Amino acid sequence: MTGKVFLDGGAGYIGSVLVGYLLDEGYKVTCFDNLLYDKTSLLAYCNHQNFDFIKGDVRDFELLKKEISKYDIIIPLSALVGAPLCQKNSTDAKLVNFEHVKYLADNKSKDQLLLYNNSNSGLGETDGKSLATEETEFNPISLYGKTKYLAELAVRESENHLVFRLATIFGGSPRPRNDLLINNLVLRALKDRVLIVYEGHYMRNYLHIRDVCRAFIFALDNWDTCKNEVYNLGNDNLNMSKLDLCKKINEHIPVEIVETQYTSDADKRNYRVSSQKFYNKGFRCEYDLDDGIKELIQMYKMIDVPQFANY
Repeated sequence: MTGKVFLDGGAGYIGSVLVGYLLDEGYKVTCFDNLLYDKTSLLAYCNHQNFDFIKGDVRDFELLKKEISKYDIIIPLSALVGAPLCQKNSTDAKLVNFEHVKYLADNKSKDQLLLYNNSNSGLGETDGKSLATEETEFNPISLYGKTKYLAELAVRESENHLVFRLATIFGGSPRPRNDLLINNLVLRALKDRVLIVYEGHYMRNYLHIRDVCRAFIFALDNWDTCKNEVYNLGNDNLNMSKLDLCKKINEHIPVEIVETQYTSDADKRNYRVSSQKFYNKGFRCEYDLDDGIKELIQMYKMIDVPQFANY
């Protein structure tokens, strides 16, 4: 498949990598972004004849209405990510995470494709033992999780949609994020040589950013067999506890691991997730945790400043 792609939030952590994958596959890509976090993440694509950029804000529904009819594929990536940021900016969290996605779903044509990435953070706090599937009831416990799930429900009401529920992402990007769990732990290991772990038994699943982009391409290439469904998207080999994650990092960066009970995570995620439904379509992950840690070690030789985060 080829066509014209409208990628809002395209200058962000995932978007600035996904652009390259889409261009390599022959898509014409227009990124729509207000450049809140980074004004340079898309510079490498400026000489590509199929790349275009529009500086705009997804809260401007009139501008969205003017633009979206021009495209075959709509991928909304703009979001306020994480429980603390959404709690601090609750009005914008609702507008950006939910209402702008609902607007796109309600106003696109039935022939336009809509790919949406939710977070599996909506699973909330489980026993950490049973394996969650797409049929497992969502129980979002943060405003972030709630707004993302409401957006998912809106997308599912539209024709020609696909929803990914993403695992916790890791790896390098032209717009880095140091606040993602694995990325942050690797940085802390390099700088402090100590990893302080709280709620170390809590389980999550993980996925390399390049496998996220590969999954988007796979879904587009196999649209007729994948469309109008919800898929968990993670690396099933990486259902891990925080403590086991630290032990894996220790294999690459010798550190002292200190477990503590004196603090807790505001976004209490504890779950194991199966992505078998999407694997049954033929998709396979190519990047493992060792790949990501090695990549992050190289990245942090060049950057280690705190502004590379969603704060």
